[in-house]
Amino acid sequence: MHSTPRKAVIPVAGLGTRFLPATKAMPKEMLPLVDKPVIQYVVEEAVASGLTDILFITGRDKYALENHFDTSADLESRLEAKGDQEKLDLVQAPTELGNIHYVRQGGAKGLGHAVNAAASFTSDEPFAVLLGDDVVEENSDLLKTMIAVHGKTGANVVALVEVPREEIHKYGCIKPAGPEVDGVIEVSDFVEKPKTELAPSNFAVIGRYILNPGIHELLANQEPGAGGEIQLTDALAKAAREKTAGGVVGVVFRGERYDAGDKLEFLKATVLLASKRDDLGPGLMSWLKDFVAKSN
Repeated sequence: MHSTPRKAVIPVAGLGTRFLPATKAMPKEMLPLVDKPVIQYVVEEAVASGLTDILFITGRDKYALENHFDTSADLESRLEAKGDQEKLDLVQAPTELGNIHYVRQGGAKGLGHAVNAAASFTSDEPFAVLLGDDVVEENSDLLKTMIAVHGKTGANVVALVEVPREEIHKYGCIKPAGPEVDGVIEVSDFVEKPKTELAPSNFAVIGRYILNPGIHELLANQEPGAGGEIQLTDALAKAAREKTAGGVVGVVFRGERYDAGDKLEFLKATVLLASKRDDLGPGLMSWLKDFVAKSN
């Protein structure tokens, strides 16, 4: 068995331009899905999977995110004085999720550059990377499964979803080295947004990774790729092709997942999460039924 990851790296330095003007003064990670910011769902997923130390790779103007995971003495004391324990618990929950750390990326130089900024934090241990744009269903075992697969194989592990063949050009996808076995696929290469007819598979990569410490050396020596940035996918492709840093395998995820960086997907995620809540679901579903009927 290989060592179990206990640290998570969450890059949050992006500007969130797809959600302007809402993100002009608010980090995109703080946009609410129902009544919790997107980033809290991601951190909760990490902690529920056994990851105890969380490092945010931040940039300028991310103070709201940092404040969210810090104590708010004035607000907490007011709620306590009112005897409003329910709201007090909600306010305190983010501060109790784990050991939270921060480091500045120092410029938008790509996901690979952001991950490599965590080198001193992760040291010689395997670690998880979670992207805030990808929100998976609550109580998902995806990350736990990826950690277990890493423990068995010692490989870098990427999360995969099957997409319709005609949509694969929107994603980075893998070139399988063999068939899927028990939800796991060995990866021989990566292709970024291939033409449909040239795509080696319809397995797209989503924002969950378990990485070996050897990935840092690959990233440190990685030439800038698309957009003149250091791309994590380029380093993983090298690891897959050359079987370095442990090689790469993929875990296929067939649960619910939404791209919180896309406006329509964000709305879908909001409706889905709200519909599953006892306090909101019945009223929302009743309204949606009436809305659809009137729209037709």
